[in-house]
Amino acid sequence: MARAASSSVSVLCLVSALAAAGPAASVSARPPPGVHDGEVTPDACARLGFPAAGRDEDRVGRRGRPAYVGGGVAAPNIAPPATANYHSAQAVQESAVAERRAHPDHKTRPPPPPPPAAVFPVGPAPYPQAFARQDTERYPDATPNPIRRVADAPVSTFSIDVDTASYANVRRFLGDGARPPRDAVRVEEMINYFDYDYVRPARGEAPFRPFVAVAPSPWGAGKQIIHIGLQGYDTPRAEQPPLNLVFLIDVSGSMGPEDRLPLAKKALGVLIDQLRPQDTVAMVVYAGAAGAVLAPTGGAEKLKMRCALGALESGGSTAGGAGLALAYGLAEQNFDRRRVNRVVLLTDGDFNVGVANPEKLEDFVAEKRQSGVYLSVYGFGRGNYNDALMQTLSQSGNGTAAYVDSLNEARKLFRDDFSGSIFPIADDVKIQVEFNPAQVSEYRLIGYETRMLNREDFNNDQVDAGEVGAGASVTALYEITPIGGPLSSDPLRYGREAPARPGGGELAYLKVRYKAPGGRTSQLIERPIGQADRAASVDAAPEATRWALAVASYGQKLRGDAYVPAGFGWDRVGALAQGARGSDPFGLRAEFVQLVRAAETARSPGP
Repeated sequence: MARAASSSVSVLCLVSALAAAGPAASVSARPPPGVHDGEVTPDACARLGFPAAGRDEDRVGRRGRPAYVGGGVAAPNIAPPATANYHSAQAVQESAVAERRAHPDHKTRPPPPPPPAAVFPVGPAPYPQAFARQDTERYPDATPNPIRRVADAPVSTFSIDVDTASYANVRRFLGDGARPPRDAVRVEEMINYFDYDYVRPARGEAPFRPFVAVAPSPWGAGKQIIHIGLQGYDTPRAEQPPLNLVFLIDVSGSMGPEDRLPLAKKALGVLIDQLRPQDTVAMVVYAGAAGAVLAPTGGAEKLKMRCALGALESGGSTAGGAGLALAYGLAEQNFDRRRVNRVVLLTDGDFNVGVANPEKLEDFVAEKRQSGVYLSVYGFGRGNYNDALMQTLSQSGNGTAAYVDSLNEARKLFRDDFSGSIFPIADDVKIQVEFNPAQVSEYRLIGYETRMLNREDFNNDQVDAGEVGAGASVTALYEITPIGGPLSSDPLRYGREAPARPGGGELAYLKVRYKAPGGRTSQLIERPIGQADRAASVDAAPEATRWALAVASYGQKLRGDAYVPAGFGWDRVGALAQGARGSDPFGLRAEFVQLVRAAETARSPGP
């Protein structure tokens, strides 16, 4: 952990330097009596200490240039209006520490008084038009999983993944008329974008209920698909614990276009709508430096949160490491094990100032995960979107990664799927499948390339794995070759027949390990996969299986996988999807059918 310690020290030193340099004036700003929510107007926000929200005349400095641009440092030759309130990271932290010392008992501690607002000025950095033409997007380099012989490697182990970033990002590319880069397509995230209506567990004591089905492969002659689903327990809203959230918002210059900071602000507005009075939110912004714009604030004070968002504009470079350190600091100061403690990062991932090394950031986030503060990452924008870093941070931070390409997607994430995105029901969820060599000769896990684990990692509770939220589901597909089916490789000349094993009729044996949120010891769920799970044909398979097959074939074709033959065309993908649309209350499956048609005519990605 030497590298982790070095990382955290570097980041924290950067924040300390910024705090020491920044102003620390403390001006109390309280809401109008009885007003906690409502329309964001210039007058309402001015009374809450945010005079810049909604009034252009309050945003102009002495030279007629914008003075309210996020970042945490004052720009040369720009004077903010005298009515503005500024608070350094150090001032907000000291206030939170004093509050905790005054009321050490979280059970009896009264709600904190409405904190003063804070807006940080920075010199404007107009978004360069040339930047939009540069394609510097980065994606994890992941080769599709190979076909494995059961005789050589009978056990497959991986960490679950409930992220959906790849699906929305692929949709963005196709909306622009282009196919996405191959590395941008993660098939498991395409599959897990959809709800499969698995039967939900009746009690929270058993947070998962496994679903298993076996059907012929629609694209592989003589092969079969094992469909594994895990449905999470949906905690009733009244029983969900309070939230301790810190919104960490990238306000650097690259976040200027409408599909970045303006969309991020709208997305957080949807999340704010879901808050309850017992929930708490703080806000941190970063550009050339980091600063707090809202100290921990009760969920009833929605108008104050909206005004704080409205005061944000983009400008400057991207000190993401400093922002992470400050956000974690605020989350830890308001930490309570009876709450859900989470940093919510909204960015294009283009960290370019301070600690920007992915390995150091990964170590820092992994170390902070041990404190009980999790990290969820939401990506925005195009041209410089750093998907690789987003994946690294979310996986290390026990959180989810999603991509927001529209306000509709924000509504799906922060309204329709709010519980699954925010409230964890299980940590370190791992799946292990042992294949029976008397029934299966080969297998291939479709997707999850960045989530593979060693066999021994399954029983090691020190090995990190994925998190599942309330009501969320996980889906995984294996393509198998039954004994006697067409092999991908020649049998060994000097090999021997597979020895007889117990459970001769079983295809495989499924094991799932998970921990209770914040727990140290894992629990085990297991079941055999047998002949009773088989469907005689694709048409006879459950609707959930047929839909998962449609999405899996789509993702593999987009990625150019060699396992789907050229003869399995887009028309067959579309027909498979049309036959499995079922109930589609939000039109997501209908949209997918349109994306299949778009993929057929989209231009190939550039070099």
